[in-house]
Amino acid sequence: MKKVFIDGAAGTTGLKIFDRLKKRKDIELITLDEELRKDPSARRQALNNSDIAFLCLPDDASREAVAFCENPDTVIIDTSTAHRTADGWAYGFPELSGQREIIANSKKIANPGCHASGVISLLKPLLDNNAINASAFFSCFSMTGYSGGGKKMIADYETKENKEKLLAPRMYGLTQSHKHLPEIVKVCALEKAPAFCPVVSSYYSGMQVVIPISRKDICIGIEDIKDIYRRYYKSGLVSFSPDLDENGFVSSSGLSGFDNMKIGVFGNDERITLVSLFDNLGKGASGAAIQNMNISLGLDQKTGLIISED
Repeated sequence: MKKVFIDGAAGTTGLKIFDRLKKRKDIELITLDEELRKDPSARRQALNNSDIAFLCLPDDASREAVAFCENPDTVIIDTSTAHRTADGWAYGFPELSGQREIIANSKKIANPGCHASGVISLLKPLLDNNAINASAFFSCFSMTGYSGGGKKMIADYETKENKEKLLAPRMYGLTQSHKHLPEIVKVCALEKAPAFCPVVSSYYSGMQVVIPISRKDICIGIEDIKDIYRRYYKSGLVSFSPDLDENGFVSSSGLSGFDNMKIGVFGNDERITLVSLFDNLGKGASGAAIQNMNISLGLDQKTGLIISED
């Protein structure tokens, strides 16, 4: 039985991972009493006694936790931003070409950001197949449920004193310096960071990332794009879906509660809309972290996850 420690188990992602793993018979969870949760000595001991350590912490605390861990056999899965572009860390998106093997053989795995997962899932297959140019300037739009903002934002949206302005979608990341942009640029090897417009809305979970592509940016037609996604995503938790269209609409909460991701392509040969649909708490956070743990342990990557087959 593998020992697992969640450093930061009181946060949104940590709680979600804990709730999933406590039901599994193949996992022994190392837990700390509330008064020891932030104690450096207790954390250090738990990290070094674990086979898998999830870091669900702010960036600086994650770097501290990595320094605490001296056991060369402990696999660290960091859900923060701290190590997503760092040397020596595997990027935890196993559906990308060749990435599953890298994750399986790594002791340090950086879990992707939720928005970044959507953008990369759409751009990387097209870049790998030379359908788009890495020098192009892309625009990305992302709609997420409020759970992606953590405990404080959840409380803001769910309080009885909820203000009317919270009921409408709200754009943020206004300075074009969102923390997910560096990993998007690195993983996709883009020459320019895309213009990125994240929006949070008044539903709990679910995410829809949209990238519009015009004829000048792509050298193939819409059916060819669909074929690329079909071939690229043959296994794992990402798949091309021809059925995202629900009577002319695509709901951002369409995969809320699930751990997989679906890709859709809409429009025509002149103006194309690429869509990635998933749960910001699933494939965008805790679901992806557990998928990476499963791969690291040599298990079926879907173990303990909830997959929408529709």
